[in-house]
Amino acid sequence: MIDVATLSVIRRWALREQLSIREIARRTGLSRNTIRKYLRAGEAEPHYAKRVSPSKLDPFASKLLGWLKTEAGWKFPCRCCRRTGRHR
Repeated sequence: MIDVATLSVIRRWALREQLSIREIARRTGLSRNTIRKYLRAGEAEPHYAKRVSPSKLDPFASKLLGWLKTEAGWKFPCRCCRRTGRHR
């Protein structure tokens, strides 16, 4: 995936300076197929990775992990509880 700045450089070299795809690939270090794909796409912008944002549960992560660790050793008292996860 390339950023907008690289995409604009590729378009400028191809459209204004009339450089070949091979020369653009040599200068950018990208594959010729990648250059060709972005030039054929026209005005399509590259896709960005989803921004990582903090979870609402982050402030409570240590408390939740503690609860999970204490519950991990707990055994269900009867067979039906093992299946359903709750006691009658």
